[in-house]
Amino acid sequence: MNYISIKDINSLSKWVKQAIKIKKNPLKNQSLGKNKTLGMLFFNPSLRTRLSTQKAAMNLGMNVMVMNFTNEGWTLEFEDGAVMNSGASEHIKEAAEVVSQYCDIIAIRAFAGLVDKEKDYQETVISGFLKYATVPIVNMESAIRHPLQSLADAITMEEFKPRHKEKPKVVLSWAPHPKALPQAVANSFVEMMQMQKEMDFVITHPEGYELSPEITKDCKIEYDQNKAFENADFVYVKNWSNFNDYGKVTNSDPNWTVTAEKMALTNNGKFMHCLPVRRNVIVSDEVLDGENSIVIEQANNRTYSAQLVLQKILKKM
Repeated sequence: MNYISIKDINSLSKWVKQAIKIKKNPLKNQSLGKNKTLGMLFFNPSLRTRLSTQKAAMNLGMNVMVMNFTNEGWTLEFEDGAVMNSGASEHIKEAAEVVSQYCDIIAIRAFAGLVDKEKDYQETVISGFLKYATVPIVNMESAIRHPLQSLADAITMEEFKPRHKEKPKVVLSWAPHPKALPQAVANSFVEMMQMQKEMDFVITHPEGYELSPEITKDCKIEYDQNKAFENADFVYVKNWSNFNDYGKVTNSDPNWTVTAEKMALTNNGKFMHCLPVRRNVIVSDEVLDGENSIVIEQANNRTYSAQLVLQKILKKM
């Protein structure tokens, strides 16, 4: 069993309920991972993903090994048949097979390069490990997806959704950022929401900032952010760089920053963000520090989304 996409989940509602149950007693299955090792490979920086996944593994009694390829590992070559006479020192074929001998599960984090869209959307790093590793693979954020985050988001919305409302409204909103950022978090959130048939979902962003049509499919898109926010129960905010003019920042309009005035348009809506977040660029201090901000609860649920995934993989071994 691998966990690469939120679509690897057979029943999101059942998984969310199981994660909430784990949260109530996180050490219940502490013997499940005894004598098992999780190898965590990072090709990019991390705070929540590293610590929450490591804690999840420890809650299950696993040993954990962490390696940062940014400054510790050999540069890897991912192309089959490559003549390795330049920068790369080791091929993914040997690397994945070797790491598989040391670890029972491999978790990988590798961002999009935001230069070559086709290469990013082929998931070069994750695909290489899937092809050559001989143990289960967990996606800790890849070029185009972040399924541990979107599972945590689903857990958080279940905990905070209004019980009196038959179909809560959820808005995914773009916000400005000085740097070009990947589409992974937004993509996985969209895919997760497509599994939430009991919710009303709207995506809002400036014209030209559409996500991949293969991801969004028939999702409702509203280019007027204020209109999108009306009566929303959850507002999930995230920047992503331009998909068509790939990896570029073609809009930095500060009018898209989420403010208290905009949140006042909602149905006492909860503010969500995956973190890290740039204060007073993505969202104002007033909103982020306000009583309706649930970003810290979201971050806490990262442990239980990871623990549920690891638990399910361990039970299949």
